[in-house]
Amino acid sequence: MNRYLILLMRRPQFDPAVVPLHRDFLEDLRAQGRNELSGPFGDKSGGAYLLRAESPEEALAIAHRDPAHTSGGWDITVHEWLAV
Repeated sequence: MNRYLILLMRRPQFDPAVVPLHRDFLEDLRAQGRNELSGPFGDKSGGAYLLRAESPEEALAIAHRDPAHTSGGWDITVHEWLAV
């Protein structure tokens, strides 16, 4: 599996009620061995998580199931991370 850095930046229409759903989503990924690390940015502008997936397409599909994405409250970008 490859690693993908998922960046989430809050939009003005961000709904705080989605945060617990997003956290549950991340916990499910962690239980599957796919979420290596996650957390918010110190300035509360968003956050990131390190996802394990087979391909960029799979990583994008997983990120698009995140309530942060489906709610429309965050901009999400997916970057393959070639950690050394």
